[in-house]
Amino acid sequence: MFSSVAQAQEASQLHLKGLSHKPSKAANEALFDPNDAVLLLLDHQTGLFQTVNDISVSELRANTVALAKIAEQAGIPIIYTASEPNGPNGPIMEELPAAMPSAQYVARKGEVSSWDNADFVKAVKATGRKTLVMAGVWTSVCVAFPALQAHAEGYKVFTVMDASGDVSKMASDAALARMTAAGIIPVTTNTMLSETHRTWNRPDAAKWGSLYSELVPEYRAVTESYTRAQEAAK
Repeated sequence: MFSSVAQAQEASQLHLKGLSHKPSKAANEALFDPNDAVLLLLDHQTGLFQTVNDISVSELRANTVALAKIAEQAGIPIIYTASEPNGPNGPIMEELPAAMPSAQYVARKGEVSSWDNADFVKAVKATGRKTLVMAGVWTSVCVAFPALQAHAEGYKVFTVMDASGDVSKMASDAALARMTAAGIIPVTTNTMLSETHRTWNRPDAAKWGSLYSELVPEYRAVTESYTRAQEAAK
């Protein structure tokens, strides 16, 4: 999406440039900082989708694609991986790579936790960023394990719960409790969109509006009705 590192960095600063009040350091740190973030998409594989029971698979897929597009729009690096993609866990969902052309894929050597794979950790460290946004299947394993490990090594970790899925609501709830007890921050895809976007006072506002409409169909209806009303008023 961006032809240079400079363009990506410029895009990532827009969420603050449009604010009429410059937040204090403490206030800014209270919210998600896209300038320091890496998106990690873990094991969104079609075989594993067949075991997901805590969220509809269609919603899971849509939220994951939206999350990738949010990162692309904001210039956030994306790293993704799969657990045994040639085995029963299945390949990465087919619509995901097209949504994130700048993403880096890291193959694993059988490790259940991506944080146990040297190439994956090396790729994360190479970004120089210390905020990790994670989503994956299963939440209690593919997300929770690397989230807990990375957090223990000093990273600030967010887990996107509705771009993740698990074998049961009980498994997801237990993972959520375990991660939050450790200091990991749970969010939703819509939260990530709004915190990354931050203000409509930015030159790429229309692109963010499109992402809201894609993620929340009801918001698209709001936009359509407003546009029609404006046209009628003319």
